[in-house]
Amino acid sequence: MGGDSVIERNRLWARLDGAVARHGEPLPTPLAVVDLDAFDANADDLVRRAAGKPIRVASKSVRVPDLLRRVLAREGFQGVLAFTLREALWLEEREVADDLVVAYPSVDRAALADLVASPRAAAHITLMVDDVAHLDVVDSVRASTAVPIRVAIDVDAGLRLAGRHVGPKRSPLHEASRVLELARTIAARPGFRLVGVMTYEGQVAGLQDVVPTARARSMVVRGLKTASVAQLAHRRREVADAIAQVADLEFWNAGGSGSVESSGSDPVVTEIAAGSGLLVPTLFDHYRSFAPRPAAFFGLPVTRRPSPDVATVHGGGLVASGPAGPDRLPTPWAPAGLSLTTLEGAGEVQTPLVGHTAGMLRIGDLVWFRHAKAGELFEHTTTAHLLAGDDLTGTATTYRGHGLAC
Repeated sequence: MGGDSVIERNRLWARLDGAVARHGEPLPTPLAVVDLDAFDANADDLVRRAAGKPIRVASKSVRVPDLLRRVLAREGFQGVLAFTLREALWLEEREVADDLVVAYPSVDRAALADLVASPRAAAHITLMVDDVAHLDVVDSVRASTAVPIRVAIDVDAGLRLAGRHVGPKRSPLHEASRVLELARTIAARPGFRLVGVMTYEGQVAGLQDVVPTARARSMVVRGLKTASVAQLAHRRREVADAIAQVADLEFWNAGGSGSVESSGSDPVVTEIAAGSGLLVPTLFDHYRSFAPRPAAFFGLPVTRRPSPDVATVHGGGLVASGPAGPDRLPTPWAPAGLSLTTLEGAGEVQTPLVGHTAGMLRIGDLVWFRHAKAGELFEHTTTAHLLAGDDLTGTATTYRGHGLAC
């Protein structure tokens, strides 16, 4: 069920437009909508793919507290992988989750001071480290080590191939000996407790591998993924055996929405991180491992008809992070048959659209887009409208709506 055929996209257009019309009251744009039917189906599919291992929700790919609560209430999901400490503190205080791992090292001294001052928060939040300097920053903001700080070690999961590193430039810790050295330092340092490890294989989880317009590249990507999985399984075992000399870990986190099966099949891994697979942005459309069900959309109104074959919508420049390129632009999705222009692309104030359906659009009509990345859509709006069946059944406040800048 890919949801990308012309018929399916036009049915979606009618469904979304019908839901907005039945809502009655005018709604501001960009109008962000989450299809709860697709969201729940995607959650079920992630659990199926995880084959019994719990999924820790990557909050950066959601950024809507009520949606985090919704998925955490489902069997098979356990805990949050936050992207900042400030965010984790906020989620813990509001009881969105009580098991939070911060995915990236923090040097936010104000947030660290709040953490060490709260025994409850310190018991529920785990910091990520890959350098002794991260421990030093924590110690710089506390007068006592009476409140133990939970930490996990971020181990580089990139592929070493012909002397090159393939994968995200994250942790400097690659060899088991260096991981063991840091683990021993943590174990010997008052006020810290080593509880986990993360190995995020972004070169497996984050790369599409069956892109119809890039068949040769997709074949290379599949080969790199196969090599990465094999190499990483061996390295994880080495690192796990080394750390066992120092600590009994509570968790070993790995993976992402694009690598649920391969990460979960590693016996060292105890939990899998996933978030984008809940909303399925366009950068997750072409994976062998799962069929996408797009669940997040934003609607923009047609405000101009500069010519009979062009329709211009208001705004639209919701560009995703990462290397600049066409794949980071939002995609006009419904009705089918629309595309951005090469001259203006997705603009800050307006976005012209061309294609065989542009001529049928009238001023005031909504065009529905998909974002290239999942949670980033909700940085542009305070509210996500919730679609269930054919109706908008409620709203959910985004991080931005709560005043949370992560």
